Amino acid sequence: MVITVQNSIYSVLFLVLSFVSATIILFLLECEFIALLFIIIYVGAIAVLFLFVVMMLNIKAINLTKDTVKYFPFGSFIGAVFLIEIILIVFKNFEANPYHQNFFLFNSYQNWYNKLDSLTEVEIIGQIIYTHYVLQFLIAGLILFLAVIGAVVLTMNFSHKKSKNQMSFKQLSRKYENVVLTRNNV
Repeated sequence: MVITVQNSIYSVLFLVLSFVSATIILFLLECEFIALLFIIIYVGAIAVLFLFVVMMLNIKAINLTKDTVKYFPFGSFIGAVFLIEIILIVFKNFEANPYHQNFFLFNSYQNWYNKLDSLTEVEIIGQIIYTHYVLQFLIAGLILFLAVIGAVVLTMNFSHKKSKNQMSFKQLSRKYENVVLTRNNV
């Protein structure tokens, strides 16, 4: 959806959604620190920066349906080639589940010794940030908040000029005595 949506703001929002889904996959793989870095760096900085740039450029949406139809066969061919390559790599490199036939023993072993008195990476990072580095964390949040406010102020349109109406009666009823004369005309 990042590359198929025609509205650029929606494209950036789908980019944020793809970063969040990658973060969820990293959380499922128990890589909490890398997942938090994805959220902080990609979603918190890069994607928001893209969104601010798109908002400030004020790009109009263009209807690109004729180009989509034109490039659809080639794009679908390239997509099918990539899909076949990914399927071949997955079947080649990943083994089948050894507990597939015997589903009663599936995940029956638990190593409870490693689970005693253990904290996850997220809990440890949270304790460090909110105890030792709370001032730096609050200052970074304030700087990001000011950046958001600055981007919103930059995108606002402050032109309060009144539209000038043409009064043809006043223009046609003008006399020579009402004309403002400059030094060059005198």
